[in-house]
Amino acid sequence: MTHSNKNNNGTHKRRKKRLKPLRLLIFIAFLALLTTAGAAMGLVAVSVKDLPPLDDAKLIPATATQIYDHDEKLVTQIGLENRVEVSVSSLPEHVKEAFLAAEDHFFYDHHGIRIKAIFRAAFSDVLHLMGMERSFQGGSTITQQLVKMSFLTPEQTIKRKIQEALLSFQLERRYSKDEILGMYLNRLYLGEGASGGQAAYGVQAAAQVYFNKDAKELTINESAVLAGITNSPSNYSPYVNMEAALTRRNQVLQDMLTYGFIDEQTYQQVKTEEIPLIQVETSLSKYPYPYFVDYITDRLLASFGEDAVFKGGLKVYTTMDPKIQGYVEAALAKPDNFPASNKNEAGLLQPQGSMVVLDPGDGSIRALVGGREHTQMRALNRATMSPRQPGSSIKPILAYAPAIEFAGMGPASIIDDAPIHYSAYGNYAPKNSSGGFRGLITMRAALTSSVNIAAVKLLMEHVTMPEAIKFASRMDLNFQALGPSMALGSQEVTPLQLAAAYAAFPNQGIFNTPHAIIRVEDREGNIIYEADSSPRRAMKETTAYLTTSMLQSVVQSGTGTNARLADRLAAGKTGTTDEGKDIWFAGYTPNLVGVVWIGYDQPTKMSSSYGGTFPAKIWREVMTAAHKDQPVQNFVRPAGIVSATVDSKSGLLPGPNTPPEHLVTDLFAAGTVPTKTDNVHVLAEVCASTGLLPNEFCPDRITRVMVKLPYSVSKNVADFDQRLPTEICEVHSADSGFFQVPGIDGFPWTDPNYTPDEDPDNNIIDPNRNDKPNNRNRR
Repeated sequence: MTHSNKNNNGTHKRRKKRLKPLRLLIFIAFLALLTTAGAAMGLVAVSVKDLPPLDDAKLIPATATQIYDHDEKLVTQIGLENRVEVSVSSLPEHVKEAFLAAEDHFFYDHHGIRIKAIFRAAFSDVLHLMGMERSFQGGSTITQQLVKMSFLTPEQTIKRKIQEALLSFQLERRYSKDEILGMYLNRLYLGEGASGGQAAYGVQAAAQVYFNKDAKELTINESAVLAGITNSPSNYSPYVNMEAALTRRNQVLQDMLTYGFIDEQTYQQVKTEEIPLIQVETSLSKYPYPYFVDYITDRLLASFGEDAVFKGGLKVYTTMDPKIQGYVEAALAKPDNFPASNKNEAGLLQPQGSMVVLDPGDGSIRALVGGREHTQMRALNRATMSPRQPGSSIKPILAYAPAIEFAGMGPASIIDDAPIHYSAYGNYAPKNSSGGFRGLITMRAALTSSVNIAAVKLLMEHVTMPEAIKFASRMDLNFQALGPSMALGSQEVTPLQLAAAYAAFPNQGIFNTPHAIIRVEDREGNIIYEADSSPRRAMKETTAYLTTSMLQSVVQSGTGTNARLADRLAAGKTGTTDEGKDIWFAGYTPNLVGVVWIGYDQPTKMSSSYGGTFPAKIWREVMTAAHKDQPVQNFVRPAGIVSATVDSKSGLLPGPNTPPEHLVTDLFAAGTVPTKTDNVHVLAEVCASTGLLPNEFCPDRITRVMVKLPYSVSKNVADFDQRLPTEICEVHSADSGFFQVPGIDGFPWTDPNYTPDEDPDNNIIDPNRNDKPNNRNRR
């Protein structure tokens, strides 16, 4: 009997099929796989779409600029990151092997990534997300780390991991393994120095920060320490935690042993060594020779811009002599080298100071300090940024040297230090610091004692303002014709400008533009800048020498005696402005030029201070130290310098009436020795009692040598009594006979009945009689 599948209606009935669980699972898994694959493909597509380009420029890290002294010894580094690039070929093998052992011992075997390491890291990351693992695992090769540092953000995402892998493949195709390792070792961050000091980027900077040596000198011990820091600088830096650093170093040494980089004996020996850490406090705000470094930085920024200076890895070779720079810094740090501080509403106000030292031979800046202390990076540099009135220190440049250069004058030329005023300039009447007037004096004497009126007269009556301005411009000093006060330093200069101008005197009249940078090289060693001091003649050799000779007198016996050096001659000039608000000393030897300025940032009176006090003292202290053990040299005397004896009141050759005490022997430029004889000293007869020209009634007359000039001066001029008077005696008259002459009572002619002819010696006769040769009482 057969069964039928038909129902009552005669139609076939379908059997319902059950979906087996296994098939369901397979279906779900397949669907999930397709979804995951699709999502993965989408994620890969997005990752590729947003993939940063492999920009070679980004592989070049921001590298610090290195600054060297004049002996090409490293002074310091400046930059956004303390990094100095080194060639991987210059590193010892154990340095490279320490990092390979710590970070990627299969580095030379893979092609940028390690699949096993990626899966291991991914599994660990899943456990971390589930709360079963405390930290993410990197699983990155050195190539991947370099990619992450150069092109990607540090975020932990799958997209970033995909991009990291893709870029790593590209990087391995473009660069060799050694090149990649070198870029990595130059880029990685390795912690900070002591007390929050400089951060170390790259193995070279780290070697300097931790061990004060170059990377090529690192030992196995030191290499393992640095390689151990890589994983977590904040935890494994020996400055942070010495115990943790030792533990981590020993782990790196164990890895080096495991991977065959060192043998058992080396491992056992090195792991017992201490970490030879230097304990030197460094800070970004405390770098050596800060004012000089700041000046260099400013010059570099002006020429090359911020990116090149702070990121470009430049090498800058400077003119700085660290010894002299140190002497200047020490001198300006001593409170005893400065006037007492002033008090104001805010408390004590401290006078500031600055100093510049140059080599006159080529304009090299050997030292530059812009303040008594340095409180912040690129602080106010008073040596270069704060022009101030130079006072009398400008006299050699605007008055004396141009008088020699243009007017044919010399140290023995005569100026009359007597009152004068200039009506065209508001009746300007210069005054001397002494308050007195010395009368007819030589240029040497006037400069030695810093006589103001002499300098003004030289400028206005012999040189002229246009010629003085032209002369100063030859030394890059740009002044304006503002009147006679410019001879006394009414227009501002910086210490560096004044030092550069003074340097022309010991350099036989040749001016060099001052410079602090010898040359600059880029990171590849190409020279991109070389100094050109542009030497040019500013004055005749004879002008320079004669000015130097006078400035030597200033130091030897004038206002600058506090600057005298014990073992050699020096030349210089003091400078003091009104109320001592700015005090200067500018001086030099054949080897060095130095200018010192002292004053307040806001000009303030400094009592009992002038350029010959504290500035001269600082100058002497620095120059004594700078010339120690240096051979004594003399200023070069050029051809064309001669010596001659002249009259010190006329400046001419001695005449028959020149008194011996008015003879002076001095130096001249050939061709400027006077040819005329003295015509100023004359034999003159004056009234013995009044000293005035005698009238016919003066009973006693004196004939003596006097100075005759076509003008008169006031009685407060020191040599007034030596000058031939222009007034006639009014004491003696016909009404008084000969008998009312003050101060000669007791002589026979005081008797009113006495007549001159009765004098038995016939020494005094009637003044109206000229027939006897002995009718004058001569002395």
